[in-house]
Amino acid sequence: MTEIKQGDTVRIHYTGTLLDGQTFDSSEGRDPLEFVVGSGQIIPGLDSAMPGLSLGDKKRVEIACVDAYGPINPAMRQEIPREGIPDDIPLEPGTQLQMQAPDGQAVPVTVVGADEATVTLDANHPLAGQDLVFEIEVVSIN
Repeated sequence: MTEIKQGDTVRIHYTGTLLDGQTFDSSEGRDPLEFVVGSGQIIPGLDSAMPGLSLGDKKRVEIACVDAYGPINPAMRQEIPREGIPDDIPLEPGTQLQMQAPDGQAVPVTVVGADEATVTLDANHPLAGQDLVFEIEVVSIN
């Protein structure tokens, strides 16, 4: 049976959960996730778990945050003056917004705090600092 190796294009069904069992993503009801093994298209911890698996294999993969979305970077949190944000923008904690970086790139941010004078925005990935668990099933290897 063919085993997955670096450079193979694979398709997997997956369910990603936090350590407490809360699901954060799943391919259930969607097409399988397709990627090239070793290309950096997916998080490193999941990518490195693929070589050696075969068609139909199912595996549970536990991934430390450093091999997923990384640790929380305090420099990615920014406190800005509230008056710099238009009144029609919701500022409840958990609200997802987009800012524009100096190079013009859109940067997703999450409101993590607000008071009358300032708003704290976090540009860390929502799963930064989290250890993750993936249940995967290999559905094709090319």
